[in-house]
Amino acid sequence: MPVASDPLPNDIESLKRLLVQRERELAAERAARAAEAAKAAAALTGAEAIIAHLRLSVEKLRRELHGSRSERGHKLLDQLELELEEREATATQDATAALLGAGDGVQTVVPAHTRRQPVRKSLPAHLPRERVVLPGPTSCTCCGSHRLSKLGEDITETLEVIPRQWKVVQTVRERFTCRDCEKISQTPAPFHVIPRGRAGPSLLAMILYAKFALHQPLNRQSEGYAREGIDLPLSTLADDVGACAAVLQPLVELIRTHVLAGDRIHGDDTPVPLLAKRKTVQARLWTYVRDDRPFGGGDPPAAFYAFSRDRAGIRPEGHLVDYGGILQADAYAGFNRLYAADRTPGPIAEAACWSHARRKFFVLADIAAKARGTTPIVVSPVALEAIGRIDAIFAIEREINGQSAEARLARRQADSAPLVAELESWMSAERAKLSRHAEIAKAMDYMLKRRTAFTRFLADGRICLTNNAAERALRGIALGRKAWLFAGSERGGERAAAMYTLIHSAKLNDIDPQAWLADVLNRIADHRLSDLDALLPWNWAAAREGRKLAA
Repeated sequence: MPVASDPLPNDIESLKRLLVQRERELAAERAARAAEAAKAAAALTGAEAIIAHLRLSVEKLRRELHGSRSERGHKLLDQLELELEEREATATQDATAALLGAGDGVQTVVPAHTRRQPVRKSLPAHLPRERVVLPGPTSCTCCGSHRLSKLGEDITETLEVIPRQWKVVQTVRERFTCRDCEKISQTPAPFHVIPRGRAGPSLLAMILYAKFALHQPLNRQSEGYAREGIDLPLSTLADDVGACAAVLQPLVELIRTHVLAGDRIHGDDTPVPLLAKRKTVQARLWTYVRDDRPFGGGDPPAAFYAFSRDRAGIRPEGHLVDYGGILQADAYAGFNRLYAADRTPGPIAEAACWSHARRKFFVLADIAAKARGTTPIVVSPVALEAIGRIDAIFAIEREINGQSAEARLARRQADSAPLVAELESWMSAERAKLSRHAEIAKAMDYMLKRRTAFTRFLADGRICLTNNAAERALRGIALGRKAWLFAGSERGGERAAAMYTLIHSAKLNDIDPQAWLADVLNRIADHRLSDLDALLPWNWAAAREGRKLAA
């Protein structure tokens, strides 16, 4: 039996009203479906974020339990962190879109996802607070009564930034005349880093930090200042850098003396293009790092840099001419004269880097790197075995890092020495089966021909297993080369080395390099030459902490 439908009106106005009502109902239905779709998308991306977070947590826990199995593990962890970042951003974007009703202006309540939100930390207490008070209601929103009394307040804190502000500091020196002798008396002019210069110490520190720590060339800095209405030409900035380098040179020498007074230092170098006639030449930037923290030493860490036009062996010989301790470095042949028995004042003890040795095996076992090429994937089982044996030694080192030299030595002799002996015996046996042209044979020869240097850590708890401290000191420079491209001159390279010495030494001591440089530039003229040690990063930090406690 057919269902009777409502009769449609005959007049046009009624039909129009009915059509408008139907369109509204359809629009509301579409909005509801869009909201449901947005909620579903938010729930899906939230679930994906949970999966990414759990994968990252599992991988971190596995690494804490078993240690790093290969260098590929670091790549996997970085990839998981990047994936988590993208999933979190996508989930938040979809949740926000759902709250806005998929962009149609309709507010929609989204149920809480199971995705764990990060715990909000309080904003830093030392930051100044600006109160913006919204006017309260003048009458009750329920009954309309005007008899209101304040019950309390809710405060929502938002972190905001104010663009840096420039100011001109006027130093006023009043002049007085004597009524008896008619001579003029005036307070002497204060010290300025640059004679007749117009840049204050904080501005000079900012210029130095931007150039040598953030790798921002002076021409780009000048353009940025011009956009802020400050005219600082390139030539003026260059003058400022040169003057600061001359003023700070005594501190550079003090840091160099401190580094070379260590019983053990790390050494390494990195290529730096040097501008020459019609081309650039491959110059070198050297670093020598003193860091006694791995064996619980009390002396502060520091790094000294040097620049040279080439990589000849006479360069490190000149840098370490008076040094007679332990040098942790790679197998660069230019260091060989330092280890010679007839060297004056005596041979430097060589400590080889196990990370360099392991890297040669890792290249032969890195499946992912080979998969990107066109050649068939051939993984060396001998290389995999070598990596596993070396990783066991690294696992012990991670456990004893930061302990005293005596404790490290005892643990190494008890646990690491047998593993090293087994590795050497196994490697010698496997090497005898290989052709001297095989790549795996070359990796083995790298260690077997330097047995003494690679096993020296077993007899000295101060020695580290790797030269990573020096490589970390050069990492920022390697990245910065993409910004400044080349050194303009040898003097420019030497000036950069001096600034790197100051900035990286401050970083090693957990000090803000820019704040330290600003204070040093402001105070260095008032310091006696015999008291310049007080301005070194570690002494400066200790004095500042003492002043805070006294206050």
